[in-house]
Amino acid sequence: MSKPTLNDVEAFAAIAHHRSFRKAGDALGVSRSALSHAMIGLERTLGVRLLNRTTRSVSPTEAGTRLLERMIPVLRDFDMALDGLADERGEAGGRLRINANKSGAQFLLSQVVPRFMTQHPKVELDLVSEGRLIDIVEAGFDAGVRLAEAVPQDMIAVPVGGSVRFLALASPAYLAGRGTLTTPDDLRQHVCIRQRLPSGKRYRWEFSRCGEESSVDVPGLLTLDDNELMTQAASNGLGIAYVPEIFGRDLLASGRLVTVLEDWCPPLPGLMLYYPGHRHVPSALRAFIDILREANRQIGL
Repeated sequence: MSKPTLNDVEAFAAIAHHRSFRKAGDALGVSRSALSHAMIGLERTLGVRLLNRTTRSVSPTEAGTRLLERMIPVLRDFDMALDGLADERGEAGGRLRINANKSGAQFLLSQVVPRFMTQHPKVELDLVSEGRLIDIVEAGFDAGVRLAEAVPQDMIAVPVGGSVRFLALASPAYLAGRGTLTTPDDLRQHVCIRQRLPSGKRYRWEFSRCGEESSVDVPGLLTLDDNELMTQAASNGLGIAYVPEIFGRDLLASGRLVTVLEDWCPPLPGLMLYYPGHRHVPSALRAFIDILREANRQIGL
């Protein structure tokens, strides 16, 4: 009997893990049809069916499960051996996949990625920017970037930049003649630009001051799902927006926007790059984290 290739075994392990040809193909960077052909060839070579396939699901057979139990430690040891060689050469290689929200992707692109690509030209970096929170392991990513409060507790986390501060912003024209806001409850008497979260839920604005916390489901006729668009709408006089400070910095400096309830808007723990601690950390991710930590030191973290 001829022996299967390592690529075919890795493909089988990915399909069994994701329970999907499409998701496994996305993780491996190959087409669904290529994986299907590889599995047909692997099963023919081994003379046994490894996967149960239906129109809705894919799962390993008993024989496939037994093969996985034996092969997954072998694949892990193989990856570690290759990474060890990369460390000895002083270089990282392969593919690094990171899933980040927009703010995280912007920070990485400005502070980390240019230096990383210069120092590690053999790494293919796949940086995906999206708002919804995903299971990075299930989706085939090496790491994720989200606000600290959204990072799963079983992950190892590294700060990305400093703390973050949300500000309630409005144009002087909108505020003219509307009185002063002193507490978050005053927002109920105003027109607010509401935010739709990636989950589909509407965000309740959260404030705190000296240990007192307030959560307000603000009123408003306009709902958006992007911080830049909310900031733009506020600068056009359409109401009060509640966004991370970085999005309003330039408009605040120019006077087109002003803050309200500023004493109710303290700094909060910021973004984190996170990854599973129970899995082998690829050399490319270790190198990326080293440069991220250096970028943090340069900004005083």
